[in-house]
Amino acid sequence: MHQWQKSDFRHTKVVTSLIARKAVSAELCSINLNLYIMKRILASGLMAITLFAVALHSGTVIAQTKKAKKMEKKILFVVSSHDKKGNTGESTGYYLGEVSHAWEVLKNDYTIDFVSPKGGTPPVDGFDLSDPVNKEFWEDAVYHNKISNSMKPSQVNPDDYVAIYYAGGHGAMWDFADNTEIAKIATAIYEKNGVVGAVCHGPAGLVNIKLSNGKYLVEGKKVNAFTNEEEAAVKLEKVVPFALETKLIERGARFEKSGLWQKHVTVDGRLITGQNPQSAKGVGEAILRELKTLKK
Repeated sequence: MHQWQKSDFRHTKVVTSLIARKAVSAELCSINLNLYIMKRILASGLMAITLFAVALHSGTVIAQTKKAKKMEKKILFVVSSHDKKGNTGESTGYYLGEVSHAWEVLKNDYTIDFVSPKGGTPPVDGFDLSDPVNKEFWEDAVYHNKISNSMKPSQVNPDDYVAIYYAGGHGAMWDFADNTEIAKIATAIYEKNGVVGAVCHGPAGLVNIKLSNGKYLVEGKKVNAFTNEEEAAVKLEKVVPFALETKLIERGARFEKSGLWQKHVTVDGRLITGQNPQSAKGVGEAILRELKTLKK
């Protein structure tokens, strides 16, 4: 219904005055007045329709945003909290390139969170900002803050993640294998049709993961990791607490490998592993492909 305003009454008064003074014909003024009223009513109606459309669109956008947030899926990166290579006094931690190169591949499709055995700020190794991908990751304010404030395992809800990725660095050899909390998170993700990935020393986190059927995750599966030859080449074969390649084979894995420092990515269904730092990007790409396949 059109709401009369002061301007309407003023217009009507002018027309009536003109008729009274016979300045125009009553018929013409009547037509003028009717047209004016119709325009006002039409304008009010269009305004109402416009306001309704805007409200409807806003409601749809809000609903879609809430739905998107509800449906958001993420990938959990696991990084080491251990900062020393045995009794050598040499520093270690997670290897920056093994985080950054996988992150670069996955960050546009998934939100990435970080967990470490102790939580908080994990020690970093291989800190090389001449690598442009390392530099991009390290200078990304959001992700720098995330990895500097990594979650404790107790803060992680496995249902929030479609994949878990164990980054390497020698620190992983001391605090991944026996961390039962993170192992349970990995089992939960894998058994809900999620992906488990690891690179270099990251597969140390896989050696003790058992599925609900009691079998080791790696049993009977093709697996890759930092090789015994590579460990000897860096002269740490007698420093690390166990030989990663040997331990995986003991767990029933079908171990694959290439030569020293060669890129090598092994995919066995939803288990994806890589041999060394050079393989980190390839592991990220394989994880992304597998997740896209699972969506179909």
